Amino acid sequence: MVKHFKLRRKIIVFFCGLCLSATTFAQSQESDIHRIDILEKKTQDLENTVRKLQNFKVSGYIQGQYQFGEKDASLKVGSGNENPDEAFHRIGIRRGRIKFTYEGNIALGVFQLDMTEKGVGIKDAYFGIKDPWFNSASMIKAGVFDRPFGNEISYSSSRRESPERSMIFQTLFPEERDLGIMLQLQAGKTSPWNILKLEVGLFAGNGIKMETDNRKDFIGHLSVNKDIGSNIKIGGGVSYYYGSVYQGSNKVYKMEENSFVLQDTLSSLNKFAKREYIGFDFQLNVSSILGITQLRAEYLFGQQPGAKSNSKSPNVSTLPAIDTYIRNFSGWYVILVQDFGSLPLSAVLKYDMYDPNTKISKNTIGLQNSSSGDVAYNTFGFGLLWRATNDIRIQAFYEIITNEKSESLAGYMVGKKDNVLTLRGQYRF
Repeated sequence: MVKHFKLRRKIIVFFCGLCLSATTFAQSQESDIHRIDILEKKTQDLENTVRKLQNFKVSGYIQGQYQFGEKDASLKVGSGNENPDEAFHRIGIRRGRIKFTYEGNIALGVFQLDMTEKGVGIKDAYFGIKDPWFNSASMIKAGVFDRPFGNEISYSSSRRESPERSMIFQTLFPEERDLGIMLQLQAGKTSPWNILKLEVGLFAGNGIKMETDNRKDFIGHLSVNKDIGSNIKIGGGVSYYYGSVYQGSNKVYKMEENSFVLQDTLSSLNKFAKREYIGFDFQLNVSSILGITQLRAEYLFGQQPGAKSNSKSPNVSTLPAIDTYIRNFSGWYVILVQDFGSLPLSAVLKYDMYDPNTKISKNTIGLQNSSSGDVAYNTFGFGLLWRATNDIRIQAFYEIITNEKSESLAGYMVGKKDNVLTLRGQYRF
């Protein structure tokens, strides 16, 4: 009897041990599965984070610059000439850009700052929504971005072979950018219609300064770009600008034949003068044994409301209370860039002309209410560009600036001494 009792007890203990082992094993399996689930979730979260970081890009460039100018020159770095009877020179940061871009499936956001010793300012701040249906290059942009007019405005300062844009663009499109909304229409890369691009938009018309009136300016650009064989690329376009400029006084001067005629009526005050430009642009890129040869040119003409002493477009934060001078203008530039075979060197030649008032010239300037705002300028520039690495380049450029002379206008009876030498180093990241 005792033996049977001991045997039953051993059997019970054995089965209890088996049950306990099975329970412990099951719990261990459940714990391992739980840990695997946690690890998979963490891995998925990490992959999502990495994917988002891949959509986020930071880029920029820094341009350190030395400039030497004759006594009447206007330099892009440093202050003006402290001794107007002598030549002068300045050093400074011409551009210090940092650009943040986040691009999702159908949208992107761009924010770019310019930081120099003069301060910090916004250059770009916009978002874009891409075509989600037809796999095209079409999109809508809204915010502060390059005006879609011609070629030189959107040609990046980090790539441009001359230190600055042409005088006509610096005058008509100060700061290059504007606040607005734009529609870009372009077929996908596999379509034969991809060579065409149409950009149309409405803009505040005040540069990157805040909007100051209820008017919107229209800008449109239709361009075509095509490869001819493997060695030639050709492109061109036509641009149109239609807008207005606020008239801050009741004095509006309009050209009649070769004289400014005063429209002195109260009805002119707080009204708007028409601002209208038409432009044509052309680009040619040829690869040969000599290296890459680039030729670019643009021609603009139209009507520009300005001040008495200059024809610059508005880019101020308040409505100006000044008299309005309405002028017909024209201008153009051509630039030739020639590489030296496979060497990382390029020779650059550029000529640009801007005539703010095509109705008068030479000795008639200074008469009949005309002034320095009607003087035409020609600029011939030449230089060398050394691409030391993919990120570093060195530039030397000399500009010979010639102004229109008039015996009727003080200060312009002879040519001004305003030639400029620019030495620039750039690092892009």
